[in-house]
Amino acid sequence: MTTNNNRLLIANGRALLPDGDPHQGERCDILVENGAIKQIGAGLAASLTAQGVAFETLDATDRLVIPGFINAHYHSHDTLAKGTMDETPLETWRLLALPPQYPKRSREEIRARTLIGALECLRSGMTTVQDMVTLYPFDPEHFEAVIEAYEEIGVRAVVALQYADIRGIETIPYWKDVFPAEYHPYLSTAAEPDKKIDQLAWFEETVLKHPTPGSRVGWALGPSAPERCSRALIERTAALANTYGLPIFTHIYESKGMALQARLEYPQHGGSLIRRLEQEGLLGPRLNLAHSVWLLQDEIEILARTGTNVVINPLSNMKLKSGIPPIRALQEAGVSLALGCDNCSCSDAQNMFQAMKLFALLVHVSDPDPGPDQSSRALGAATTGGAHAIQRDDLGKIAPGARADLVLIDLKDPSYVPLNSATRQLVYTEGGRGVDTVVVDGQVVIRHGRLATMDQDALLDEVMAVVPKFREDFAVIAARVETLKPWIAEAHRRIWAADVGTNRLFTGR
Repeated sequence: MTTNNNRLLIANGRALLPDGDPHQGERCDILVENGAIKQIGAGLAASLTAQGVAFETLDATDRLVIPGFINAHYHSHDTLAKGTMDETPLETWRLLALPPQYPKRSREEIRARTLIGALECLRSGMTTVQDMVTLYPFDPEHFEAVIEAYEEIGVRAVVALQYADIRGIETIPYWKDVFPAEYHPYLSTAAEPDKKIDQLAWFEETVLKHPTPGSRVGWALGPSAPERCSRALIERTAALANTYGLPIFTHIYESKGMALQARLEYPQHGGSLIRRLEQEGLLGPRLNLAHSVWLLQDEIEILARTGTNVVINPLSNMKLKSGIPPIRALQEAGVSLALGCDNCSCSDAQNMFQAMKLFALLVHVSDPDPGPDQSSRALGAATTGGAHAIQRDDLGKIAPGARADLVLIDLKDPSYVPLNSATRQLVYTEGGRGVDTVVVDGQVVIRHGRLATMDQDALLDEVMAVVPKFREDFAVIAARVETLKPWIAEAHRRIWAADVGTNRLFTGR
């Protein structure tokens, strides 16, 4: 197995280099030393041999070499729930999928679900995941299980505990009024206040103050959503991010209900969560706003002015009926965009090729006027945009000094025959079948489609061992949600009858 202390020569591939040919790539060798790209050029094998330098060769003949994708918005906590739901609006989905609805999970399940999610990401060419993980009720052993799983499988991870201090029922329009009081305890959302522990304080004392140099696991902060966090919690988050130099990830305006909540609850900020966050000091280059579907134009301009980033999640936005994000308006304003695949229970696929294709096609279908090429912008969001989101300018590109997070795509796959445009065929044609080899930090993690760092079959056995208990608990929760549907439907009707100043869902009416 290649380690990041060895020299690895990726030989004779076609590489998508910054400012290079986006259609045919550049025929070259890539020399990796100590996990970083040392040199790019032709004939490097002969040169190294002549110098008496030892190296391992990874033959990239008939391979397209691309930067590893960065999944900039992902939750490992529900990877076992892929395929459990069909058409489910966001507010209903929350009651079916999210950790506060479930009994406390086992450490074995935490480990297994983290591993299977990481494997799916790697097989789709993702070398980095930003895991906004909810562990509820919080248990330090569960946090350890997540980190151990990432370290063992070899993916690069930026982990943020998701936290909040306002109960979910307080943050969704009409729920308190519509649902009978006896059902209120069941109306949780992504993260609930945990009275037994101050997660931020624990995270700082246990994790942030004890860095582990050289680890592929890094940190971010994860306030669940502004409406679920008090001003004091937002200000603590901003202070911690500044002290430790951390990126911040949060959800905003994912659904119309979230936009309506802002209009109803924050009149002092003009009904805008963006204005609220600017006043509380959270906007800026450290902050990443996942979804951002229901942004108004003046809010987009504030994001551009403050350098705040947006992570687009087209798979879940469409499946959960949340709407079409204003991608082109964000691009025109100069907002940096990244891409995420979100929860397995609502996107069903950790597949960046699907996300890139939807990213581009949603721009096409949402604006009748001809615009700039979107395939290159989608690929950029999946690579350099994601690197910008996690504050890593040494990721998302193939260049000397960058970390060697690389993916080799099989150009003999029918998707690339003939090769007319590597960029367009990656975005519009590829589905993940062509991913052959994945290198993270100079280490081969996927080789010819199989996991190289662990016994893949044993990993799958670990997952299947915990599935029966998950399915048993999901069945109980699904039955409970079924009894709540009349009130869910009434709250949903009221939300959609309200005016929030824009419409991001095409209804044909």
